[in-house]
Amino acid sequence: MSKYGFDKGETLVLKTLKTPEKIQHFLDHDIAYNKEPDGETIRSPRRVLRDKVAHCLEGALLAAAALRVHGFPPLLLDLESVHDDDHVLAVFRLQGCWGAVAKSNYSGLRFREPVYRNLRELVMSYFESYFNTSREKTLRNYSRPVQLSRFDGMGWMTSEADLWLISEHLARIPHVPLLRNGAGRRLTRVDDRMFAAGSAGRA
Repeated sequence: MSKYGFDKGETLVLKTLKTPEKIQHFLDHDIAYNKEPDGETIRSPRRVLRDKVAHCLEGALLAAAALRVHGFPPLLLDLESVHDDDHVLAVFRLQGCWGAVAKSNYSGLRFREPVYRNLRELVMSYFESYFNTSREKTLRNYSRPVQLSRFDGMGWMTSEADLWLISEHLARIPHVPLLRNGAGRRLTRVDDRMFAAGSAGRA
């Protein structure tokens, strides 16, 4: 049993995910996208490893756990939208710059290299790729990083219960607006090529 409560097999899997890029590859290729209606499950990393399925929050929790095993603080950042689902990232810093790992049904809402000087830069890198099926660009606000160690008392990494408390916390905390002066009313629709590229591989 590891210090985080994972068994030998789980620990072995997580230890092979030595870099953020390997964690993203694992989410993309070994974990199916969870197509259950929103709110049906919020699996812990243990359950994601066992069931091999995750939506964005479940994937971000697994990514945060894997990052923690390799010495990063387990941090989640919530992206808030209009006319669309919110999205959750596992964020990390290398040499003072921010990057992200994420599970998404849209190709443009996943990994970000750690090249962003601050969180706003990182979040804005998702703006053009964050759209709904009506081709509206929907990203509006973002949270500050949430340190998941605050939930260690509930055993978030290995819990068999759904992690509603984490979801509720992300929804409740303050979010920073991205757009000002009515910019959201002047946005153009996503064109055919961008829509096709962002929708590639959707489950």
